[in-house]
Amino acid sequence: MVLRSKKLRTFLFIITITITTLSHVSLSLHFDLKSGQSKCVSEDIKSNAMTVGKYTVVNPNEPHPIPQSHKINIRVTSSHGNTYHHAEEVDSGQFSFTAVEGGDYTACFAVSDHKPDVTLSIGLEWGTGVHYKSLGSLAKKSKVEVMEFEVKALIETVNAIHDEMFYLRDREEEMQDLNRATNSKMAWFGLVSLFVCLGVAGMQFMHLKTFFEKKKVI
Repeated sequence: MVLRSKKLRTFLFIITITITTLSHVSLSLHFDLKSGQSKCVSEDIKSNAMTVGKYTVVNPNEPHPIPQSHKINIRVTSSHGNTYHHAEEVDSGQFSFTAVEGGDYTACFAVSDHKPDVTLSIGLEWGTGVHYKSLGSLAKKSKVEVMEFEVKALIETVNAIHDEMFYLRDREEEMQDLNRATNSKMAWFGLVSLFVCLGVAGMQFMHLKTFFEKKKVI
């Protein structure tokens, strides 16, 4: 009986960790950007998913104010070209939106030309999922409501995982259709190439036969 209880607790712990892991996706990175250059970061977001991003330019002269040369331009767009966030000449900021369309969302950072050249260090945190959707609401709840809120968040997480599974299945079917179409095209291409090679070989044979007949070799 004790053994079963331990196994049950272990199983529930694994389920909790799995749900917590799958319920949100987070991207955190730092990169350098020189004057006159740009860099883009992409994130695959499904439709109706909440996404939150925060970016900051590292101040090289702490505790003094950040130099005017350490400003960036940023634009966040969807794969269809729609703009969800745009800012110019800023050193920090954040964006949040619910994805209307599924696919790759791209955040592009650009630095204006400066003389002499400068190198900016930029930090980006970009998260997607139920976890980020509920962060703001959780802070407003009292201790009595926390348990109820966590249960509702868990239900939302399970629903999100369920939707994510269907989304991944649809993407897998799209990839399989693409692979089948590619294999079919490659098969036809190989068949056409074979006939072309046979045709060229036949023409060469006829040419050589005519040539030797004229030379009276055969």
